[in-house]
Amino acid sequence: MSDEKNLTPISEPLVTDIYTADPSAHVFEGKIYIYPSHDIDAGLPEDDFGGHFGMEDYHILSMDSPSDAKATDHGIALHVKDVPWAERQMWAPDAAYKNGTYYFYFPAKAKDGAFRIGVATGKNPAGPFKAQPEAIKGSFSIDPCSFIDDDGKAYLYFGGIWGGQLQRWQTGKFVDHVNTPFDLEPADNEPALCAKVARLTEDMLEFDEKPRDLVILDKNGKPLTMGDHDRRFFEASWMHKYNGKYYFSYSTGDTHYICYAVADNPYGPFTYKGVVLNPVIGWTNHHSIVEFKGKWYIYYHDSTLSGGQTHLRCVKVAELTHLPDGTIAPITAYK
Repeated sequence: MSDEKNLTPISEPLVTDIYTADPSAHVFEGKIYIYPSHDIDAGLPEDDFGGHFGMEDYHILSMDSPSDAKATDHGIALHVKDVPWAERQMWAPDAAYKNGTYYFYFPAKAKDGAFRIGVATGKNPAGPFKAQPEAIKGSFSIDPCSFIDDDGKAYLYFGGIWGGQLQRWQTGKFVDHVNTPFDLEPADNEPALCAKVARLTEDMLEFDEKPRDLVILDKNGKPLTMGDHDRRFFEASWMHKYNGKYYFSYSTGDTHYICYAVADNPYGPFTYKGVVLNPVIGWTNHHSIVEFKGKWYIYYHDSTLSGGQTHLRCVKVAELTHLPDGTIAPITAYK
């Protein structure tokens, strides 16, 4: 963003003793629990694959209310050394609750260099969590978002291009970037790569079906194209439901918007509707949307706490408004 030093944030960091990002917020046990990434300065060179995001554990935050000035940090809930299949890069997680158990979903790179999605379980929303010995069968890429519908069926949304590797799974098998050129994306005039969605098994530990494409259409019913950088999906899936409609929101990545699309069912297709959150300070933009006591909030991050360092971010919250026609009022995080 231009003139970053002259911008006044509308919200302050919820914790300041560690760097946090990618906040997934849920209401559990009458409080807001936030499941973020834990940014660290790993001393790794920056690249387009996100190699400098060297996170290795997760801290869980909680708030009695989104209006609280600060969140409580509950400490380490899961560390990469306690995940048998994972090697590095514990990126954006999420959580769910069902039948007395909390489920913690997280991406990490396995020893073959491919991102997979794991699940850990616990009895407390703040952790600690114990990881399953293997990643979810058939999982790949990053940014899991769990969603339990009103009928009790649970889904996992996921995916991200470039560092998230979606472009490297187009054949159904992982194509590593060491031996293959970077440019594996479809042409600009071809349909955009899609986020993925899969229904979960009753025990919440595996996919109950092969992941499907989550297609986003324009107002004329045509899939968004790869070159439509202001609207097409890049990463950061989130699902919420409002007035019986399914709202899929996501980051456009290199244009830094949080956008949303709406459907009548959890699989879609979804129709693009607009921007939720305009670009923030720092390269990434990642969020969650949650209802608390009749009001809606967006949890997001920027890099103000670190003076704009892309890989050292801080979690924030702001109120979000659904307008009478069902659209969302766009938010700008600075005055």
